[in-house]
Amino acid sequence: MIIKPIRRVAMLSVHTSPLATLGGKKTGGMNVYIRALSRELSRRGIAVDVYTRRNAPDLPQTDHIATNAQVIYIPAGPEYHLSTTDHYAHLDTFLEETKSSAAKNKLNYDIIFSHYWLSGWVAHELRGEWCAPVVQMFHTLGRMKNRIAQTPKDREADIRIFSETDIMSWADHIIAATPAEQAQLLWLYRADRQKISIVPPGVDLERFYPLEPDEAKAHIGVPAHKRMLLFVGRIEPLKGVDTILHAAALLRQSHSELTSNLLINVIGGDAEEEPPDTEMGRLRALRDKLGLHDIVRFLGAHDQDSLQYYYSAAEALIMPSDYESFGMVALEAMACGTPVIASEVGGLAFLVRNGETGFHVPTREPDALADRIRLLLTDSHRREKMGRTAQQTAQDYSWCLIAGRLLRVFVHAKQKHAGQNITTRIFPAPCLSE
Repeated sequence: MIIKPIRRVAMLSVHTSPLATLGGKKTGGMNVYIRALSRELSRRGIAVDVYTRRNAPDLPQTDHIATNAQVIYIPAGPEYHLSTTDHYAHLDTFLEETKSSAAKNKLNYDIIFSHYWLSGWVAHELRGEWCAPVVQMFHTLGRMKNRIAQTPKDREADIRIFSETDIMSWADHIIAATPAEQAQLLWLYRADRQKISIVPPGVDLERFYPLEPDEAKAHIGVPAHKRMLLFVGRIEPLKGVDTILHAAALLRQSHSELTSNLLINVIGGDAEEEPPDTEMGRLRALRDKLGLHDIVRFLGAHDQDSLQYYYSAAEALIMPSDYESFGMVALEAMACGTPVIASEVGGLAFLVRNGETGFHVPTREPDALADRIRLLLTDSHRREKMGRTAQQTAQDYSWCLIAGRLLRVFVHAKQKHAGQNITTRIFPAPCLSE
């Protein structure tokens, strides 16, 4: 029996839409991943339906991602934002409404690609209903987040840990973004090594490429004489934004000449919300306590259309995270020719090459971060060389190449699901470099 090529993919993203504004509550790298992959699969003639929960009353039934890719908003629970754990109570409804939507539109799927543990729960039931194999990607792992939790309220719910462990036992295949994540799956969850493939996220090289710094600064309203450092991500404790603030204060004390024209832009969260949420309020108070009101600006969430300008205008992207499964914003910045100073955790340990595309720093050590910032600000030759190497490195992560690798996984999962052992390539390879 010959297995037909992949024609239609169901993606499950229960708790967040790929079209949501980035940097807000529970929006970040996973949203970018699903949106960009859907566009690339659509470009290859593969239809994509992304199922996500309706979390606002003004959303349409479906929304357009690309020519042959759409988001389908599923009614399940209240039409407003919920915490990830609160979604669990509505998964049964989400499942039934998803089955009803697919049946009504007579949709059949070759692959179910589920994202995050909530989607994996739904995928288990759809696997039998749709007779399609499930490829699972977790993006973050509950056991890893618990290992770096600073307070009891930062710990993940037991139901998440249980569900993740269960999903790994039955999923047809699992995508790990890095060798580190593969090791975590094996070590913390005893996952089946033979079911895991390492495929990193990609980057949209048509969107992210170097711009002239002065042009980029002018576009975002930064004076040409200012030297800018940048953070992009969700505003939550594990991102380590407070480490950036402490490092800036140390730098001002020891090298005031470097901070006289320094600007640190923090992109993420809701900068207008009053009162601010707990972490944004804590960071604002810390900024004022350290006397950094003239240096640090909280800009709120930004769409990807503007990020290229911020990356290109920045001397460096700073990512002092406690935990990152991959760190897609680091890859975006690198594609724009911007060095990255990052913790040596998760995907950042592999993506950022210390001394070549940026620097690694220990987590929660502002002294070390301040020293690496100083090196980049005082050595323009080093910074420019790192930027060129970073931009070259990013070319290996084009979505065209990454989608090809994922499609090979999809075909393998489909073959195994059908009980076949077919190794021929059965889908087109539109990337010349693939």
